[in-house]
Amino acid sequence: MTFPIDEAVSRLEKTVAALHTPIVDLIAVQTRDPFKVLVATILSARTKDDVTAAAAGRLFAQATTPEQLARLDASAIEQLIFPVGFFRNKARHLSLLPAALAGKFEGQVPSAIDDLLTLPGVGRKTANLVRSVAFGLPAICVDTHVHRIMNIWAYVATDTPLATEMALREKLPEKYWIRINGLLVAFGQSICRPVAPHCDACPLADLCPRLGVSPRRPGRARSGTTGEMPVGNVGQLFLSWNVNGLRAALGKGLIEVLKTVNADIVALQEIKAQPEQLPEEIRNLPGYHSFWHAAEKKGYSGTAVLSRREPLRVRYGIDQPEFDREGRILTLEFSDFFFINAYFPNAQEELKRLDYKLAFDEAMLAYANRLKAEKSVVLCGDFNVAHQEIDLARPRENRGNAGFSDEERAWMDSFLAAGYLDTFRKFCPDPGQYSWWSYRANARQKNIGWRIDYFVVDEKSDARVLDAGILADIMGSDHCPVSLRFR
Repeated sequence: MTFPIDEAVSRLEKTVAALHTPIVDLIAVQTRDPFKVLVATILSARTKDDVTAAAAGRLFAQATTPEQLARLDASAIEQLIFPVGFFRNKARHLSLLPAALAGKFEGQVPSAIDDLLTLPGVGRKTANLVRSVAFGLPAICVDTHVHRIMNIWAYVATDTPLATEMALREKLPEKYWIRINGLLVAFGQSICRPVAPHCDACPLADLCPRLGVSPRRPGRARSGTTGEMPVGNVGQLFLSWNVNGLRAALGKGLIEVLKTVNADIVALQEIKAQPEQLPEEIRNLPGYHSFWHAAEKKGYSGTAVLSRREPLRVRYGIDQPEFDREGRILTLEFSDFFFINAYFPNAQEELKRLDYKLAFDEAMLAYANRLKAEKSVVLCGDFNVAHQEIDLARPRENRGNAGFSDEERAWMDSFLAAGYLDTFRKFCPDPGQYSWWSYRANARQKNIGWRIDYFVVDEKSDARVLDAGILADIMGSDHCPVSLRFR
């Protein structure tokens, strides 16, 4: 069935009229000055709209033309635009912008995409926004909301925003090109949210196929899948995500996801980076204490934890060099529980690393057992094993393969039998619930996946588990995040 795009846009225009207007659209209502629209769009990347609006106001009070901006150095611009995301990089780009405009375009902002892309700090999203918003010319701006929602609708089947833009250029009626971004950003921020979208209140509920969507649960107050900030006695929200390269995930909207989910603790696996290789925006994410356990080998493995509460103690590894050198275990100790972030090894093709994987498994069990003798244990991460046949789409074809070998599954049996609880299965016995999909053959769109990411607690802490979820609609990695709400 073809998605009815005309009906969807018609309904969204009525719905979005009462919603928050994206900052670039708001600026466009106030001015069509291409320079102001360009600057505001550069500032808006990975930044909340209210922060962008305030920063743009401060900057425009000092400089409303390229000539005036040229009088400010990068340091002065930094002070004016702080705390927008990547403010130092943006200040540097803005300081170079007047010269680039003067040297290539006689001081004027160009309207062509290819010309805009030559300017400092301008990528495809910014170029398309400026072309459409400032000049009213056909352009399709694809950000994470447009990319995500178009795939949820099955209007496109793409893996990246660029692929989505190219697909929409071929398929989307040109009359919608300019306004589709504003519609879907407002819609995506309020109703079709990346975490637990409000499908029960969606004006497109009867049209949408909901591909890869995990809706919120109406009637359950702030369950672990809502992405809302815990209040009162509803516990803490924990998030675990194998990002398959933190630097790559940052380019796919990770910061926006973290701000939306607003978790108390975020555990990241397979960060593939040393802390000094990461931008300040993630190393010092506002509101969080950050802890990093990178592998000795650059571009490989590694774990990180972001916590709103400062822990009593942090443990890097488990005092076993063969595992610790790969940065696989990072533990935060709090007054009443241990939080363990673990990236279990992959047994690899032909199970050539199975012995290493099983040795790690046993070391992890012994470590968790020692900690649970003191207080509650929350263990999360990519376990690199699908426990039961229900935990992968094609068990028969994968029996004996890495992640579904008899040996790995037997260890998972013994681990849970040793007094641990798979929290997701406490709430959801259903098939088709996965956290990892191959990048090949549109596996994610077809939901041909594996559930290999877990939140596990010691059995004595069962009563503290309020909810657990899989946030399958969040993109940015071949894994999706999993969540736990813990009392």
